[in-house]
This record gives sequence, C-alpha cells and structure tokens, in this order.
Amino acid sequence: MIRTYKYRLSPTKKQGHLLTALFDQMQTVYNDALNERRWYWRRSRCGVSYYAQWRRIRDERHALPDEMGMLNATSVQQMLRRVDKAYKAFYQGKRGAPRFKGRNRFKSVEYRHGDGCKLTGNRLYVQHVGHVKVRLHRAVPDGADIRQVVVKRSAGGKWYVCLQLHLPDPDPAAHTGPAVGVDVGLHSLLALSDGTLVDNPRWLRASLANLRVAQRRMARRKKFGSGWRKAARRVAVLQESVANQRRDFWHKTTTDLTRRYSLIAVEDLNLAFMLRNGSLSLSAHDAALGEFRQMLDYKVANTGSRVVAVNPHNTSQSCSGCGVIVGKSLNVRVHHCPDCGLTLDRDVNAALNILTRGRRVEALTYPVGDCVASEAPPL
Repeated sequence: MIRTYKYRLSPTKKQGHLLTALFDQMQTVYNDALNERRWYWRRSRCGVSYYAQWRRIRDERHALPDEMGMLNATSVQQMLRRVDKAYKAFYQGKRGAPRFKGRNRFKSVEYRHGDGCKLTGNRLYVQHVGHVKVRLHRAVPDGADIRQVVVKRSAGGKWYVCLQLHLPDPDPAAHTGPAVGVDVGLHSLLALSDGTLVDNPRWLRASLANLRVAQRRMARRKKFGSGWRKAARRVAVLQESVANQRRDFWHKTTTDLTRRYSLIAVEDLNLAFMLRNGSLSLSAHDAALGEFRQMLDYKVANTGSRVVAVNPHNTSQSCSGCGVIVGKSLNVRVHHCPDCGLTLDRDVNAALNILTRGRRVEALTYPVGDCVASEAPPL
C-alpha cells in the first residue's frame, strides 16, 4: 500500500533563501530542457530523448557549479522525466503543450529518500540546504519505507514536504456498523439515509468579499511590479486558505463516515455536468465533491468498511417507500408521494434509494470482501 504524508517545513531565514536558490536553479534547468525540445521540433520536426537531455545536463552540471551546483543528480533526472512525460501526453492528445514555468509556477522538487534528502527524527536533510525542521503533526508509521520525497513551495510562500510511504497492506477486522446511503448535492452537501443533513459550508463564497478586494487591488498595480507581486501573494494566500479549509473538512467527514458505517453507498456520478453549468459551476468547484469520493475510496481500506457505487438514475425522483416515480424540479426540496403518502426531505429520500440499490449491489458483488465495489447492470 502506498500513502503520501504531507508535513509543514519550518526553515530558518538562511535555509529559506537556500531553498529558493535551489528551486530557481531547478526551474532554469526545466525551462532549458523544454526549450531544447521545442528547438529540435522547429528545426527538424523530431524530438529529443530523456537520455540525450540527461547526458547534456549532466556534463553542464559539472562544468557550471555556480549555476547548477545545488542540484542533486537524481533530482534532475526526476525533473527530466516530468518533461518527457508531459511531452508524451501532449503527443497523445491528452493535454496541451508544456509551458515554460516562472518562479511562481515552479512549485516542487523531487528526491529519492537517502539520495540528497533524508528524514531523521523531526529534521529533513536537504542537500546544500541543511537540516530543516519538520512539523510532524502525525508520526510516520512504524515499518514505513520512505521511497520518494517531494519538497513543495506553496503560492503563499510556505514550504512543505510530501513523503511517499510504502506500507504493509492493512488487515482490519470486519466492520460491524450499520449501512448508509449518501446523497451529495449543493443545497445540503451530504444527506444520509438515517436523516442526517450536512450543511454546505460554502468556503469560497464566504471568502469572496475579501478575494474581490484583493483581486481589484492587484488589477490596479503595474503588472510584475513589486506592488503587484505583493498583491498577487495576498490573493494566493486567500485561495490557499479556502483550499485548506475544504480539504480539512473532507478529511474529517470521510474519516467519520468510514469509522461509523460498514457499508457506504454513493452515486456513481459524472460531475462534469455541474462544472459545465453556468449556474452551478462556482458552487460545484467550491464543494469539491470529487475530492470527497477520492478520500472515501482510500480511507475504507483502514477501517474494514466498504464503498459501493450505484446507478444515479432517478434516485431523486423515485419514492423510497413504494418506488413510484414522483417528478420534481430542482427547486422542490420536499418529497411527497401521492401514492403512499411518504413525506420527507428530497435528499434524504434520494439517500434511502441509494442505500437500497447499494445493498442489492453488495449482495451481487463477488468477491464479497472487496473494499470497493462497482455496480453491475443498472437496477
């Protein structure tokens, strides 16, 4: 099992300057590698391989100690692989052409643990920088094998380290809790089949007033001037704060769900329709429902619970009591069935339908012990 643990770094003022110089040198090499590939393509309509670029930069690294002396050889290789991977994706039509990166867009340097970077206690040794203090808000698990180390710089100027850990596969005891259906939305962020409604905190909307002020201030400054950079950093800090609040909320919510429930049924949604809708796109980005599903899928492995994804067709329109279709527009928030008389919150009704379908999928899924199940034919 592979997990990534992220920690905050607390470098001294001198170490901060050295880390900045290290990133500047790596950024220069990245842009140079990108420029070489573009030059080869314009000249002869052919590319240049990773191996050819590494041989050239390896020789330059020895010949130019002042410009490239802080760079670790393995770290440069990892960066060149990033360039190669980006170009392969571009040639296959999976993404656009790679772009040159300025200081504000070059955000990470990767190391192999033990080769230019090593964690010892609460200190991270970085070659040519020194031993940087790490805020270990949670301990590294015993028996974890640290393979890769990524030093990151946030837009707000904070430093982080991401440790890629190889851990033994967990073998949790069977979960004995109840089952639950979860309906996701934008009015109530989550509705559970037991009647629990989780309000939408709307993190971005709560910060929009401050963001507008900061963005207007940045727009009035001369671009790339000292005042503009200061205003741009203020915008980045506000955006980072919103993202941290959102991520913290989903971590706590998904952890609570996987600890309380043995079976969690969710809709197998394609969220692209929300992002394309002009009326829903801001709220959809703010809710980050995709992040919720991603966290839920990997956290069940440690608790013994299971996640099943069901067909979302008519979960909101079907009556959870008798199964009849009761048509409702989006502004109707209460489900009332004219056949059986059932009246309850629209989202809770959908969560009950999701739970019913999830139990059917769980009964049909083989093998039963899988942590994550996917639906067979629509029911």
